[in-house]
Amino acid sequence: MQLDLPGQPHLSYCTNIHAGETWGEIEAALASHLPAVKQRISPDRPMGIGLRLSGVAARELAEPGQVLRFRHFLAEGGFYVFTVNAFPYGSFHGQRVKEQVYEPDWRTPERLRFTNQVADLLARIAPENVDPTISTVPGAFKANVSTPSDVAAIAEGFARAAAHLHALQRDTGRTVVLAIEPEPACFLETTNEVISFLNEHLIVGEARQLFSNITGLALAEAEQALRRHVGLCFDVCHSAVEFEETVEMLKAVRAAGIAVAKIQLSSALRVSADAPEFERLLGKFDDGIYLHQTVERRNGALTHHTDLPAAFAAARSGNAGGEWRVHCHVPVFVESYGDLGSTQQQLRDALRLCRTQEVSPHLEVETYTWNVLPNALKSSDLVGDIVRELQWVRAELGA
Repeated sequence: MQLDLPGQPHLSYCTNIHAGETWGEIEAALASHLPAVKQRISPDRPMGIGLRLSGVAARELAEPGQVLRFRHFLAEGGFYVFTVNAFPYGSFHGQRVKEQVYEPDWRTPERLRFTNQVADLLARIAPENVDPTISTVPGAFKANVSTPSDVAAIAEGFARAAAHLHALQRDTGRTVVLAIEPEPACFLETTNEVISFLNEHLIVGEARQLFSNITGLALAEAEQALRRHVGLCFDVCHSAVEFEETVEMLKAVRAAGIAVAKIQLSSALRVSADAPEFERLLGKFDDGIYLHQTVERRNGALTHHTDLPAAFAAARSGNAGGEWRVHCHVPVFVESYGDLGSTQQQLRDALRLCRTQEVSPHLEVETYTWNVLPNALKSSDLVGDIVRELQWVRAELGA
């Protein structure tokens, strides 16, 4: 749905909440859930969709007739797609995901082909008055980037994707934006790292020259085009885990001349190491499926743990204290869970800024963890949970 706010951002939830890897599975999940959500959240107005596509689903949707069928579904139901989550390429539910979620990464042709295919699909299914976005992996898993050639390969991948988006705009008139999503334990894990990477490795140097060579644009025009087609996906959960100051970071992105193409509305877990039985409490969230990067702040210093087991081991050895923040997307409308808290305040800060300023055109609730959350946080009404999150966001926005 489009909100009556500065810049009129689009708001929806990410359909990665629904299990499904093939297009048939995703299509069935959309048909099952979207009408019920729309009836309760946007009965009289078109409802936007934050669509998640896997590599398999993108290929299948591109087959003859499938796009037309999907466009008919959208038109008949009063839906429209304004963004695609093209971060997870492979399976995302029901089996171990963890660091595999970043593969194939931006050093590979597979990631580029997948992203280009998603862009082509968006140009066909998004409304003509919407500039759609694609959120993507922040380069690669940090442990896999060890040499300057790795960094150069990532920059080349982004430059080639941007060149494809430029050609798409030239040929169709549709402007699609690639939104890089920083995440803890990744090559680009903080907002400042994305700013630095874009301004030092993509918008200048060999990557810009490559983009210029492919597109035929002069270097000055190439820089403008790169800034138009590549921006930031600001995931509030990821930012909070890194102890970033939400409002200051969003302002810093704008000051750097980078577009906040999309904001993913999400909350992380927060706990003091002095909380009673904190390992037992956090252990309930160690689901074995998703990577739960943990950042600990003690006396102003940050310590990063790639996953909860490593954080627990550090605590047991006496090498932990202060406040922990854990990458686990928890319901946005819940502030605390007994001795555990959430980073809901950081989300409130982001929404308060969006309430008064044009921050980003796309807002997407991304709580994809309902099926692995502890039983006390689950309900039997998934549609009701989705609606409750969207209603909470709208209330915070004053919309």
